[in-house]
Amino acid sequence: MLDSLQSFTESLPPALQWLGVILLGAIPFVESYFGSFIGVVAGLSPWVAVPAAIVGNVISMLIFVFSAHGVRHAATKNREAKPLSPRRAKLKERFERFGVPGVSLLGQLVLPSQITSAAIVGFGASRNAVIFWQVISIILWGIVFGVLAMLGVQAAGRF
Repeated sequence: MLDSLQSFTESLPPALQWLGVILLGAIPFVESYFGSFIGVVAGLSPWVAVPAAIVGNVISMLIFVFSAHGVRHAATKNREAKPLSPRRAKLKERFERFGVPGVSLLGQLVLPSQITSAAIVGFGASRNAVIFWQVISIILWGIVFGVLAMLGVQAAGRF
């Protein structure tokens, strides 16, 4: 899958490859980390690839957060809470243990930021706190993977 996404990015005219990385960053499970990585490996400067992947991921995450907030608001209006599925119960337990910052920063190891952020808002966390911590997480993960890709490309060039 990563090969086809890299081929997609490389197939775009050089002036538009950053747009391809923005689109990659918006895809759940690709996000800022793999978007940054793919952009750098495809030949984009890390100074272009990382911010482009971050922008795509943030835009996508915001759509999920605002949608989840609206759905939660409409669904909980004058209603009692429904029992959680085992998977959501496990996610809620982690949310209660680590809070919004912990789930935002570490949640991307398990689920995409879009799903994690929507779930946290669905549990009743402050929409603004979720957005704040998710943006920080997206930036950090994008930078880490962009740097790893840059170091890998440099090391491969030396062999």
